[in-house]
Amino acid sequence: MKHWCETAAIIERVTHLSGAGGRAALAMVVRISGSAYRRPGAKFLVEENGRTSGGLSGGCLEADVREVALEVLRSRSPRLLHYETGSDDNVVWGLGLGCEGAVDIFVQPVDDPYARGIGAQVRQLFAGSAPFAICTAVDGSRAGSAAVLGKESLLGGEMEARLAEAASRLVERGESRLVEVGPHTVFTDVLIPPPALFIFGAGDDARPLAALATEASFDVTVVDHRPAYLTPERFPLPVRLVLGRPGDGVQGLGLGRRHFAVVQTHALAHDRDWLRELLRQPLAYLGLLGPRARKEDVLKQLGASDEARLFAPVGLDLGADGPEQVAVSIVAEMLAVLNGRQPLHLRAKQGGIHDA
Repeated sequence: MKHWCETAAIIERVTHLSGAGGRAALAMVVRISGSAYRRPGAKFLVEENGRTSGGLSGGCLEADVREVALEVLRSRSPRLLHYETGSDDNVVWGLGLGCEGAVDIFVQPVDDPYARGIGAQVRQLFAGSAPFAICTAVDGSRAGSAAVLGKESLLGGEMEARLAEAASRLVERGESRLVEVGPHTVFTDVLIPPPALFIFGAGDDARPLAALATEASFDVTVVDHRPAYLTPERFPLPVRLVLGRPGDGVQGLGLGRRHFAVVQTHALAHDRDWLRELLRQPLAYLGLLGPRARKEDVLKQLGASDEARLFAPVGLDLGADGPEQVAVSIVAEMLAVLNGRQPLHLRAKQGGIHDA
């Protein structure tokens, strides 16, 4: 989800630079092993004046990659970098990261032809809501060549068919990774639209939830029946605001299996009526703010059993106090559900941080 938003912002920046006659180099994580801060597909844009956007790590690698990217801009030659973040060798380069992992990063110039070609195609796809993939050759004579899956050929002939088959499987799994196709190594960058969160109730505690969820790359909509609560001052863009009552139904919201919803109107009747509508929807997540007794009262009024798919009380047990901390507990729970994870302390986890 962050991957989608970060890539969209970087493509927009590349387009802007192209129109202004500027140049940049794009660095992209293409493979990780062991512990790594970012996953494959993470991007870091370095402009010719040294300005940067995006990120590849928690700040460990960016300075070194920035210098390589500026050299790539001068030479016009893409480079594939390899960092052993737990190796003593990195002490030589002043890194000394001690993270016990490995990261491969591909750095390529992105100029006006890139912006007008692959960039323009990708911008159109970001305007939609369907997943897609960008395939980029990272070695050999075709290094830096890219194509949107299904739009045009990257390798041609039989190898193109093999690449398309492998990339299609990765899109289905939502996984970005390197693919070996004959003599070519191609990074398939799979981009999945961020999930949508609908917050029913625009009270003061909805504000930190909307803000934090937006920062976490959820596509946020706030629904309330009080126009005075639905203002850009209370909920700045890109949060969308919808005026509506439970009696209006939810048909116009287009809810589906990738949608998340949290009900927190602070009015028992409104909570009940919104839940009546939402329990009928195939949501990925449905949360209700308030104590367990409130949930039981609402379900009793609805004539419903203890709905196993209802997250109520909503949020993780973090000992949260106040709207801001409650928002953290709710967003953390939604991320766990989205990624199919059972929340636990990372120190208790075996294997890599991102291992399922």
